[in-house]
Amino acid sequence: MADAEVSSFSTAHKQWIQDHLMKRKGERHDRLKRGHKHGEKMFVRKIWWELFGHFNGLHPEYEVSDWRGKKFFVDFLWRIGTVVIIFEINGYGPHVEQMDRTRYRRELNRELFLEGLGFRVVSIPYDELEENPGLIRSLVKSIVFQYLGESGASSYSRVEREIMRLAVQKGSIVRPVDVVGELGVCQRTALKYLKQLSQKGKFRPVPSGRSGRITHYEYIGSFLEIG
Repeated sequence: MADAEVSSFSTAHKQWIQDHLMKRKGERHDRLKRGHKHGEKMFVRKIWWELFGHFNGLHPEYEVSDWRGKKFFVDFLWRIGTVVIIFEINGYGPHVEQMDRTRYRRELNRELFLEGLGFRVVSIPYDELEENPGLIRSLVKSIVFQYLGESGASSYSRVEREIMRLAVQKGSIVRPVDVVGELGVCQRTALKYLKQLSQKGKFRPVPSGRSGRITHYEYIGSFLEIG
């Protein structure tokens, strides 16, 4: 990351954690302070921030009840529409010390339980995350982007799907100039596709100031019902 990008991440990350801490009490509060350590920070910095540039919908140290009603915490829970994906950082680094057979069995049972609830569980190797973040980023992207516009792809052109993904990466707000810069199309083409997507109910034109001039568009479509 460049210095400016590092600063941007640090500011956003600090605010994100602080927002979650303010909403929590007791063990949920303490667990976030204790549990969000090196491996988790590496994931959000090298993977999540690089893919999205924001933390919308991502919950750190999320509390879940197992089949016995016993509470436990997953590293990250990402909720998008009706889909829930859980990310766990596993390995031999600081995040996980030597795991005995009983604990290993319990972890697998919990994973099966979560899958049974309809959650998708993604286990990320700590060592690979540290040594080869590009690979992990590519694999995570292939998973999460399934829910950002791939389904029903025949109803949308490649450019339209790319614009929707771009909006998600930018926190739902996109300007024509963003489309021009990221997709390499001209201003007229960018405006044409943004208007088409607005007509399809995927974007909302946002007027600016007293003039009412449209300067940017807000993505309002469901990530799960493209088409």
